Amino acid sequence: MADRTPPLAVEELRSLVASGEIDTVVLAFPDMQGRLQGKRFAAPFFLDEVVEHGTEGCDYLLAVDVEMNTVDGYEMSSWDRGYGDFAMRPDLSTLRRVPWHEGTALLVADLARHDGSPVAVAPRQILRRQLERLAGLGLTAQVATELEFILFKDSYEQAWDRGYRGLTPANQYNTDYSVLGTGRVEPLLRRIRREMATAGLTVESAKGECSPGQQEIAFRYDEALVTCDQHALYKTGAKEIAAQEGVSLTFMAKYDEREGNSCHIHLSLTDARGDNAMAGDGPGGMSPVMRHFLAGQLAALRDFSLLYAPNINSYKRFQPGTFAPTAVAWGHDNRTCALRVIGHGRSKRFENRLPGGDANPYLAVAGLVAAGLHGIEQGLELPEECTGNAYTADHAHVPATLREAAELWENSVVAKAAFGDEVVAHYTNMARVELAAFDAAVTDWELRRSFERL
Repeated sequence: MADRTPPLAVEELRSLVASGEIDTVVLAFPDMQGRLQGKRFAAPFFLDEVVEHGTEGCDYLLAVDVEMNTVDGYEMSSWDRGYGDFAMRPDLSTLRRVPWHEGTALLVADLARHDGSPVAVAPRQILRRQLERLAGLGLTAQVATELEFILFKDSYEQAWDRGYRGLTPANQYNTDYSVLGTGRVEPLLRRIRREMATAGLTVESAKGECSPGQQEIAFRYDEALVTCDQHALYKTGAKEIAAQEGVSLTFMAKYDEREGNSCHIHLSLTDARGDNAMAGDGPGGMSPVMRHFLAGQLAALRDFSLLYAPNINSYKRFQPGTFAPTAVAWGHDNRTCALRVIGHGRSKRFENRLPGGDANPYLAVAGLVAAGLHGIEQGLELPEECTGNAYTADHAHVPATLREAAELWENSVVAKAAFGDEVVAHYTNMARVELAAFDAAVTDWELRRSFERL
């Protein structure tokens, strides 16, 4: 990774703390779900102690479910192992102000064991490892994530009390590209855009989407790890800003029977000269590197679907005619395919349309890089593109359930070669925990159909 100027340098932070402008520093790391977990420090203590020595956190944070329940099956952390600590080491390149909290700065941590070795199953470390492999070929991944959410007029507390049913969307109809529709929620969108820019993200645009209340705010691409850090910050910050405004928003993949929330991921490769390694003189303006990299995406897409769609709800998105892919196919500017090739010259890239708004960006991007490396290393040839409707064409189908995706991941030779047995086992267990919880649940659907009529 190239050296880069952080949004806020440590010496700047010292000055801001001395003047009283900053009094709190948040040190956080992404957990298995991509959520930021960590601590708030008094700023002087952070500067005196944590900058140099880091801090600790309970290792159960990488071995719990979404509701923070301790669960069985994880090798790294359990009751038998005593639920000890891991080290949280500040990555000072991520230090920034978060203007939606008064007097507050935030930075991201990497996780290490007491002997100094990295925690292999930590999402940020999983991505770092794949980027190191890519760097060994003289390549750097440039990434952008397009993250959608649905905005409701209800507060998070009201949504909880109503069981997340009967909520009022901020728009009552399809506002895809509608200036009028976004204008009605512009005060909130504007606040999110402005405060993310102050936090160091480069905002591109905001637009309405298909489902009632659905919006998308887009940010400029950057190096892969930087983009994932910004994605996690934005996702947390957008929820916090919404809460402050007395409304709520969700990034869940499929809130209702309408179109779900996507997280399309765009990726290109830069070579040592800073040129786009995907652009070339081949068919469609693609280089041999891009063709192999894209072929790797197709070859590993089903095996790596757990990284792109990690939850039960993720698979509800994959419905024909909803702009969420169902076919393992690629095409030039074809939104019916899982992989869409777009751009030309310096902007040449592909888009993976499989991930939803619930994806962990670190794991999803690690999957894209690992799949591409598999294609390059094996010299895989790119099959013919899909030029029509991939929903009805004869292509392999993406996994239809989390159970299918977990089985593919667990038994994947490609996954074990790229990520190692420890990582594969850890995230297989994550899926098993979710499946067990869902299998034991009685849903609203079952109650409505069965209570009286069966």
